[in-house]
Amino acid sequence: MQGFRFLAALSLMVLVIATLGTRPLAAQERALPYWASLRYDEVRMRVGPSEEYPIEWVYKRKGLPVKVLRVREGWRLVEDPEGAQGWIASSQLNPARSVLVKGASLADVRAEASTASPMRWRAQPGVVASLKRCRDTWCELDMAGRKGWVARDRLWGTEALPGDE
Repeated sequence: MQGFRFLAALSLMVLVIATLGTRPLAAQERALPYWASLRYDEVRMRVGPSEEYPIEWVYKRKGLPVKVLRVREGWRLVEDPEGAQGWIASSQLNPARSVLVKGASLADVRAEASTASPMRWRAQPGVVASLKRCRDTWCELDMAGRKGWVARDRLWGTEALPGDE
């Protein structure tokens, strides 16, 4: 009886370890490219995929959207809204979608997804917001707790990508 319990416990441990061991592999199988955002107020972009490579840029914009182009171990080759590319440690990225208001003028933020809808406020170019959803040519955003709809062509980070769920 003692031997049976030992074998049952050992079998269960092997099963748990095998299951846990496949999760990181499944995460690596995400189709590329996909969207992510910067997890912290300060994130370093490097010229190569390790801490051995020099820092090319230091971002100071938590939530800034980036497009993940390649995966290499614990590193991601990303492209920022300006088109710059470099490597960021995966721990520095958040899978939560965000967008950046683009253009030279203020962007109208409306109550609904329509130009006929009342305007709630205007957002400055460069503002980062959480992306809730997009419907046709409009996207619903959350800007520090304030919600509204912005024309999709005024945002960077809304393109549908193969790796996005």
